[in-house]
Amino acid sequence: MRRLILFLLAGLIPFSAYSQHSCQGDCRQGGCGDGKPKTVDSYSTFQGHIPEGNAFWYYVPEKPEPERTDVTSVDQTWWWTATGKDGYQLGVNNSYSGATVSYTGYNGEDYSDRSFITRLPDLGDPDIILILGAINDSWAGVEMGEYKYSSIERSDLYKFRPALSELFRQARELYPDAGIWFILSDGLREELNESVLTICDHYGIPCIRLEGIEKRMGHPTVRGMESIARQVTAAALP
Repeated sequence: MRRLILFLLAGLIPFSAYSQHSCQGDCRQGGCGDGKPKTVDSYSTFQGHIPEGNAFWYYVPEKPEPERTDVTSVDQTWWWTATGKDGYQLGVNNSYSGATVSYTGYNGEDYSDRSFITRLPDLGDPDIILILGAINDSWAGVEMGEYKYSSIERSDLYKFRPALSELFRQARELYPDAGIWFILSDGLREELNESVLTICDHYGIPCIRLEGIEKRMGHPTVRGMESIARQVTAAALP
């Protein structure tokens, strides 16, 4: 049984190590500060199935909110479907709605407390790590910076390229035996897409480029979730 960790970070870790917490952060209205819908980690959040304190987008509503989303149950999420295949167990879903790969967030705010780099050490003992990220970096207009693969300083992490590079470097160092995939959503800035592909190539990390994802308020619908699950399982979880 391979242990999958969702580091959305996403990853598969030992099922016994995965505890479900009630999330205290709430991004139900797009949240995280400015009322705009947030994605990236939002794609993979669901209240009660991510670490306590992590903001979420998806939850079980008291009454239907069709204008917002038709995803109302955790078993409709892409990660629940993808990791439910025989031979895989979900260890940790460390998703955080609105989080960025870099330390820069919306309106130039400091997001170092929730960045992918900050949450990276909390994935347990994974066999497979799925990283779905860069959406909020794209939407927040984070500066790309220069390609940098060594001597990266904290100040560099406020720019996307060196931050993604550092994320991959640390992932390889912390989890040397884990298979790592990066999942790149559709509809993002082309400069960011090219940056992701270049940095993935440098580290030898496969990039799954999602296509045709149906969304509502910037977030996958049930059909969008099904499409993500199909594309991810075909590429990383055969």
